[in-house]
Amino acid sequence: MPCQFLEYRGGDDEASFDTARAYCTAVDAFVQPMRADICNDRYDLDHARHCEIFEAHVGDES
Repeated sequence: MPCQFLEYRGGDDEASFDTARAYCTAVDAFVQPMRADICNDRYDLDHARHCEIFEAHVGDES
C-alpha cells in the first residue's frame, strides 16, 4: 500500500515540472524521489515509527 501522505504533483505556486514530483502532504513539501520510492515500497510502513519527516512534523504540532 503506498504512503497515504504521498501525492505526485506537476508543480506548485512557484514552478511547474515536466514530470510530476513526489509531494508529502504531511509536511506540505516536495520530497526526494528516493524517499518516495521507500514510502511506496514499504508495505509495513508505520509513519510514527519509520518516517523521520512525519515524526518531526507530528512533534511540531504537540
